[in-house]
Amino acid sequence: MREPTYFILSALQDEPLHGYAIIKQAAALSQGRVTLATGTLYSALDRLTAEGYVRVVKEEIVSGRARRYYATTPEGDAALQAEAAYLADAARVVTDRAVRMARRPAAGLA
Repeated sequence: MREPTYFILSALQDEPLHGYAIIKQAAALSQGRVTLATGTLYSALDRLTAEGYVRVVKEEIVSGRARRYYATTPEGDAALQAEAAYLADAARVVTDRAVRMARRPAAGLA
């Protein structure tokens, strides 16, 4: 899963959001690493909807324009959880090795 997709799904974990709110939440959750352009976001939302990971839960008209609110589906939640577990396992490989290396005496000093 690409990082923007991960943070779009993460942004939708707590409650349904509209596009601008997803952009802001994804940026906040990624600590500024993910900055989504509007076109990029809506392309991703269309793809995630087609894949069954998100759905439109509400639509309203604001200033003459449609505002859609998106939420994750159970499949989207499962995909996000699977990716989070994968990333945690991958991080553990590195952090566990760093701990082992830190406990070893430096070469030539033992």
